Amino acid sequence: TLDKLIEVAYDPYLPAFEKMISGLVKAWDASTEKDPKLAKPIEVLRNWDLKVSADSVAMSLAHFYGSNCLSRGKRPRGLGRMEAVDYFGTKAPHDDRLNIFSQTVNELNRKFGKWDTPWGEINRFQRLTGDINLAFDDDAESLPVGLASGNWGALASYGARSRDTNRIYGSSGNSFVAVVEFGDKVKAKTLLAGGQSGDPASPHFVDQAQRYVDGNFKDVAYYREDVKARAKREYHPGE
Repeated sequence: TLDKLIEVAYDPYLPAFEKMISGLVKAWDASTEKDPKLAKPIEVLRNWDLKVSADSVAMSLAHFYGSNCLSRGKRPRGLGRMEAVDYFGTKAPHDDRLNIFSQTVNELNRKFGKWDTPWGEINRFQRLTGDINLAFDDDAESLPVGLASGNWGALASYGARSRDTNRIYGSSGNSFVAVVEFGDKVKAKTLLAGGQSGDPASPHFVDQAQRYVDGNFKDVAYYREDVKARAKREYHPGE
């Protein structure tokens, strides 16, 4: 069914963290000189079900730890992204894993005031202008997003980055999403990131933003009678 397909597509489980997070926890357990500041963050990750949500502190830790491993961590040359993720979970020296995690906790404390910041406070949706290359502003209105990057195995991909900001904002991923059922009549549901219009003054500039964040699909007016039933106004040539 359409709803079942949407449910599968928005599965919050992130398989990329299976080895990476378990490998970090193993490194901590094996360490003889444990940094006290890492004890609570490690326990949060130890008890994590590897599912993304807006209120997940573990997701914040995992995202920045994973990103820092890939951007700063030492690894053999020539590894692809998935191989690199596997390497940091299973083969990287324990000290390297813990050092990167320590840097991650420091980064969260510096940027957000505390390491245990929920994911939705960090991962945001914001559309201020109709520009293709958007500028982002931590002080302007935005929405919390409980989705994750496809880099971590999310099919409902929400790639976010900072641009002179502490928070990260959606900038890539699934901008238009549709599920379609073919039968005696076509049935379809869709979502559009933000809205149909590129004009900030239009009521349709961000009218789909909350739906997009929530994965709350709208029914498509596929047939003429459906379009007419929803019409706000009609255009007649010559008028």
